[in-house]
Amino acid sequence: MYIEELKVTKERIPILIGKNGSIRKQIELRTKTRVKIDSKEGDIQISSEDPLNIYTTKLIINAISRGFNPEIAYQLLKEDFGLEIISLPEVIGKNKNKIIRQRSRVIGEKGKCKHTIEFLTHTNISVQGKTISIIGQFQDALVARKGIEKLIQGSKHGNVYRWIEQQEVTT
Repeated sequence: MYIEELKVTKERIPILIGKNGSIRKQIELRTKTRVKIDSKEGDIQISSEDPLNIYTTKLIINAISRGFNPEIAYQLLKEDFGLEIISLPEVIGKNKNKIIRQRSRVIGEKGKCKHTIEFLTHTNISVQGKTISIIGQFQDALVARKGIEKLIQGSKHGNVYRWIEQQEVTT
């Protein structure tokens, strides 16, 4: 039996558990794992006979804790899908105002930038806290990540969209 532990923000615990434990049960069923959740502390314990199942479960739980809807997080069960996480403090430093400004650039007015990148790359993007997370096929998620990093480094939105369009994105 393999066991892994991780921590989740307390705000996302109710989503992870679901109504009457429905999301937790669904995760367990789909990943063939056992998930114990300490809702007071945010501690999660995952156990399984197969370490690969634990790895997949951790990805799904991380995605949900980063703001994704569980249905989108379940895409990580597919072999060719991955989760990319951009830590803003690692990319631009710990200046709070700069982090807020760069998050706003990625989201765009009324979410337009985020939706455009999602549309062009066939990915799902979540901007939460100090991170920007991407779920998609590996190549598409990487293109989305590089595009977002270009935005964060100051590239114009139009230039980033054109660059993304020039990349090989899976359809």
